[in-house]
Amino acid sequence: MSRLRGGAVWGLGVLLLSADAGAREVVMQFRTQEDPASPPDPAVCAAAPFEVNVKLGGSVYVPRHDPGDGKVVSTGDRRVGSATACIQVTDTAFPAGQQLNVYMRYNLPEGAFTARGTCTLVSNDVPAAGLVLAGCAMRLVEVPKGFVGGTVSSTSVFNPRKLPGYATGSFYTLYAYREDPPRDAGKAQKAQGAAATGQAKP
Repeated sequence: MSRLRGGAVWGLGVLLLSADAGAREVVMQFRTQEDPASPPDPAVCAAAPFEVNVKLGGSVYVPRHDPGDGKVVSTGDRRVGSATACIQVTDTAFPAGQQLNVYMRYNLPEGAFTARGTCTLVSNDVPAAGLVLAGCAMRLVEVPKGFVGGTVSSTSVFNPRKLPGYATGSFYTLYAYREDPPRDAGKAQKAQGAAATGQAKP
């Protein structure tokens, strides 16, 4: 069981929790949308452990939710980062149940997070034929200094046919662990400081 340690930093969509095991849980919820002004980073896709045939670049936004029912009341209009998606598509009909290999990079205010996993296609005809809905689950394989790993999941919309009125994008939850200093480290430092002060007295 985790205990609430800090408040919610709503400007970044970040909620910090403290785990009894000594690592801090960091939960980030954000939205990405394909954006020509934020092209995919070719270096990211070159590092993918599979053949990439679809590369997407997007901007990152932080949505706001109604605290009463959890509904999104604003998808966010301030860009807080960028994202690159590297995908291996094996069937361009995008049948329901197909799994796609994915390799992602999220450049967030906390730093750059890289994830690897799969997206499972849910449908290709809701609410319009050709629009693809998917759910993705990934493991964090590269994290900023001070983090030890975690997971990323999403509900995603792909619009490969460029249907009017629909955008390619996702709502993400990133769940990571940040290392805490040993609980006794602060006490040890204070004790050492007190001892040094005592030795310095005449």
